[in-house]
Amino acid sequence: MLVKEARDVRPQPVHDEGAANVRMAVLIGPDEGAPNFVMRRIELDAQGHTPYHSHPWEHVVFVLEGLGVLRGEKGDLPLSPGDSAFVPPGEVHQFVAAEESPLTFLCTIPKR
Repeated sequence: MLVKEARDVRPQPVHDEGAANVRMAVLIGPDEGAPNFVMRRIELDAQGHTPYHSHPWEHVVFVLEGLGVLRGEKGDLPLSPGDSAFVPPGEVHQFVAAEESPLTFLCTIPKR
């Protein structure tokens, strides 16, 4: 078993094409011995966003703080603290922070 202080993990800038003002910290993953999942803390500055993209694995998300939307082909779904979200495999999506609010969330994905 393992307990890790999230504040001890320094978030790193995300340089993926289409991302703006995003940082990510891997809280639990292969380095901690997790065989199946990776838990990440994603931080978006106000107006920041992840790329508009898809991939063959799902996301499970829990919003910690801030406001934003989960953008998809069928429109935007609002996000606020305490919300949970599921993005199925293959679905095009993008996380976007509100104009005047950063957005921070936990995102768990299968180990790839």
